[in-house]
Amino acid sequence: MSEKYNGRSLGPATPPLNQASTDLGLLLMVLIWGINFPFIKASLVELPPLAFNALRFPLAALTVFLAMRARGGVSWPEKADWPRLVILGVFGNVVYQGFFIFGIDATSAGNTSILLATTPVWTLAFSTLRGHENPGALVWFGILATLSGISLVVLGGGMALGIHSSTLKGDLLMIGAAITWSAYSVGSRGMIRKYGSLPVTAWTLWVGSFGLVILGFPSLLQAPLDQVSPFTWLGVGYAGILAIGLAYILWYRGVQRIGNSRTAAYANLTPVVALAVAWVWLEEVPRPLQLLGAVVVLAGLALARMGGERRS
Repeated sequence: MSEKYNGRSLGPATPPLNQASTDLGLLLMVLIWGINFPFIKASLVELPPLAFNALRFPLAALTVFLAMRARGGVSWPEKADWPRLVILGVFGNVVYQGFFIFGIDATSAGNTSILLATTPVWTLAFSTLRGHENPGALVWFGILATLSGISLVVLGGGMALGIHSSTLKGDLLMIGAAITWSAYSVGSRGMIRKYGSLPVTAWTLWVGSFGLVILGFPSLLQAPLDQVSPFTWLGVGYAGILAIGLAYILWYRGVQRIGNSRTAAYANLTPVVALAVAWVWLEEVPRPLQLLGAVVVLAGLALARMGGERRS
């Protein structure tokens, strides 16, 4: 049986066994990402943010490299495309990770997961500006709901005076991370259509890893690595090998087998897992306003996705 789009065959439909393995893989991805936020938060107690990135990204780059070798070999882009890929690698990894790692260091693991979950909304906004999308009223309503939920999450982090919040700096950095990753995603569209998602992700990840190691090297020299606990080293390996390397592979396998929208729907479960794990592990008890904001964010994402699917 073949799937069709506008009368054209898209090839064989996903067999039931592959469907089940895909779903289980994506649920594993959600679990990995949900645990990753508290894991990083706990590891940053002993390692500076830049040193942590300089240690985990080479592990991620090696994991993706081995996965590409196992799936048929490593391919390379045309020489003319390297400048654009380098820019994408710097922007989508070095700049993004600057926002992310300093953001999670300054806010809670739960807030991090919720605010990063808004990435599809920012991506839709950039795609609309570039003329890639033409969203309807339901999509815009979902976007407004998501932005309202963001406000509740940020303001619910602990008010002191006026708009001052104990997590405000970190929350703003995480919003910057979501916006940066969205701009990277939209900017890489041409390369992905030409080469495919996994190769472009691998190439830009390798470029970004090189930049992050250079930026983090001075911090590594000053960090007391001989005093770092085995738990923190486990966090480095988890964040590099599993949360980036393996999770990327599971994500793109899902995209290939069941499509972007259904794969992204699984990712929207990540904040739920992260909030629960942070609550039990780090004793980050979410406040009622933050929980309400999380619900509004997820509802807004669902509305935006539903509206987008109807128009597609």
